[in-house]
Amino acid sequence: MILAVDTSLGTAVALIDDDGTRLSDASAADPLRHAEVIGELLVRALDAPGSGPIDHVVAGMGPGPFTGLRIGIATARTFALGRGIPVVPVPSHFAAALTAVEHHAVTGPFAIVTDARRREVAITVFDGTDADGIPHVITDTVLVARVDADEHLQGIRRIDVETLSGVDLARVGARALAAGRALAGTEPIYLRQPDVTVPGAPKKVGS
Repeated sequence: MILAVDTSLGTAVALIDDDGTRLSDASAADPLRHAEVIGELLVRALDAPGSGPIDHVVAGMGPGPFTGLRIGIATARTFALGRGIPVVPVPSHFAAALTAVEHHAVTGPFAIVTDARRREVAITVFDGTDADGIPHVITDTVLVARVDADEHLQGIRRIDVETLSGVDLARVGARALAAGRALAGTEPIYLRQPDVTVPGAPKKVGS
């Protein structure tokens, strides 16, 4: 079984079995209270009837705001470390793309658009799924001013996403595992640097 955790938008936790069947799906739409709700959502997901040993944890790697995104990734890594199982990093937009293709029958090129705050959006362009059933990226994720998003897309169908399916994130991770593919590295997809920086050395005061 595979557990998925994502905090790129709201908070999403889900559990699927080995054939991709949904066992549980717990989520909260609030994009600011990840730390407050993620523990409860994990408990709800893990209490699913028929659940058994978990083999992998899929971590949604963003794009997303720095603080919220790292809560989900840290949770996924801590859970995996405690169980001695691998973490599978998956870009969060892949889950939204799979939802669009398989649940809403979207065809042709389309863009997943998510709020990046500060009047910006994160955009990834997909076109269907590939031979492994994984959403096919045709343009990597970029950060664009919200007012310029339509001009940037030049007529490509736009799908604005406010919540993410943890189940579909888990399914993308399962398909990547089956195909022996790595969809993301270990670093989160922040797109912009965090506001907090390490201070430099103090200036010397002349005598």
